[in-house]
Amino acid sequence: LVVNMSTSAVGGFKVEIQNEAGKPMPGFALSDADEIIGDDLERVITWKGRSDVSSLAGQPVRLRFVMKDTDLFAMRFR
Repeated sequence: LVVNMSTSAVGGFKVEIQNEAGKPMPGFALSDADEIIGDDLERVITWKGRSDVSSLAGQPVRLRFVMKDTDLFAMRFR
């Protein structure tokens, strides 16, 4: 998962991946998410240092974005 985003110095950004019922997917919960601070055109999202989301391929998912003083411009899976 790659995002184009920008935070202020006191801002922060995290992503949780949920199943279609809204429950966090194992390993992708908000508590697993690494917080991002800064400005980046193609920041790779990580959960406990891992960025591989291929185990979720073919499954319906929901994304929960938790942002503090952040602008999110775009996101994509690659």
